[in-house]
Amino acid sequence: MLFSEVLGLPHIKNHLITTANRGRVPHAQLFTGNYGSGILPMAIAYAQYILCNNAGDENEGENFSCNAKFKNLSHPDLHFAFPVATTDKVKSHPVSGNFLDSWRAFIKEQPYGSLFDWYQKLGVENKQGQMGVDEAQEIMRSLSLKSYEGGYKVMIIWMAEKMNTACSNKLLKLIEEPPDKTLFILITEDEEQIIQTIKSRCQILRFPPLGESVIADALKDNVQLKESQARKIAIQANGSYAAALNLLNKDAGDEIFEELFIKWVRSAFKAKGNKASILDLIDWSEEVAGMGREAQKNFLLFCLDFFRQAFLFNYKAKELVYMDIKDPGFKMEKFAPFIDGFNIEGITTELETAIYHIERNGNARLILTDLSIKLTRLLHKKAA
Repeated sequence: MLFSEVLGLPHIKNHLITTANRGRVPHAQLFTGNYGSGILPMAIAYAQYILCNNAGDENEGENFSCNAKFKNLSHPDLHFAFPVATTDKVKSHPVSGNFLDSWRAFIKEQPYGSLFDWYQKLGVENKQGQMGVDEAQEIMRSLSLKSYEGGYKVMIIWMAEKMNTACSNKLLKLIEEPPDKTLFILITEDEEQIIQTIKSRCQILRFPPLGESVIADALKDNVQLKESQARKIAIQANGSYAAALNLLNKDAGDEIFEELFIKWVRSAFKAKGNKASILDLIDWSEEVAGMGREAQKNFLLFCLDFFRQAFLFNYKAKELVYMDIKDPGFKMEKFAPFIDGFNIEGITTELETAIYHIERNGNARLILTDLSIKLTRLLHKKAA
C-alpha cells in the first residue's frame, strides 16, 4: 500500500514520513478515527515505508523485492491481529492466523471496510468477534522471533477495542517494553474502549473524517462518476469513503434499516394512549433482536443519524440534510417537527446507551423493548 494510494490526510502522511526519515518511530502508536477514514490503509503504508526503507512521498524506494511483497501483504515482518470468531472450519480457540487468507482478500477488496464488512467476509455476522488470550500468545510468539530481513517487525492490531481484558493485560508488558525494532500500531474507532493502561503506553494519532472533495475526487477517479453525482454521494458519506461506496453500490442495508425505522416510529406514535400498540413495539424488538449484534448496532447508528437529520430539518438547516427516504408514505417534513430541542438529547442518549449494552452482549430483546418504550415517551415530549 503506497502513501499515494491512501486518500487525503496529507498532514498525517507528512507526520509519519517525517518520523520514519528521522528515525524517531514510537514503538507503540494508537491510530484512532471514524469508520472509512482510511486508518488501516495508512497503517499498512506506514509499515511498508519503514520495512522497505523507502524514501520520498510516493513510498517507492529502491527495495523492489520488499515493496512487491506488500502488494499481497506477504512480507514476513508484517504481522496482523484482528477480531475473529468460531466458524464451521475453526470451531475453537480462533486466532488471526487461522484467517490470514480471508484477511488479505478483505483488504484487497475493501481496504476501507468496517468491522461489519469483515464479519460478513468471515460469515459470522451473528457473532461478536474478539481477540482473547490465545491471540495475545500468538502475538508474543510472532514478535519473539528475529526479524526476517534484519530490520523492523511491525504488528498491526486492527479494532484494538475488541481485545478483551485478558488479552490486553497479557500484552501490556510487551507493548511497554517490546523487543528492539518492534513497532505496534493499534487501530481503533473508539479509543474510549481501550483500557487506560494500554492507551498510556501509546502515542495517539487521531484521524479526521475525509473531506467531501477528497471523497468526490476518489469516486470520479475510481468509479468514473460524474461531478454532480460524486458530490452528492460525498456529502451523504459524512467523511467515510466506505460509506460512499456503500451508498453507490446500495449494499449498506439502509433500505432495510429505513423500513425498520419507519415501522418503529409509527408504532411508537400509535402507542400513546393505546396499550395494545405496545405489543407492536415488542414484536418489532423481537424482529431486530433476531439480527446479528453488529447489524443491531449498525441499525441503531442509522436511527441516530435519522433523528439528527430530522432535527436539522426541523431547525431549517435543510442544506445539511442528505438522507434520501425511499418510502413515499413517509415525509420528513411531517416527522421532523417532533424532533426538537426538547427531546433530541434524550433520544440520542437512549440510543447510545442501547448501543453500549448491545456491544457488551446484553439481552437485545430487553434492551430494544426498553428503548422502544422510552422512545414513545420522548417523541410525545413536545406535544405534552
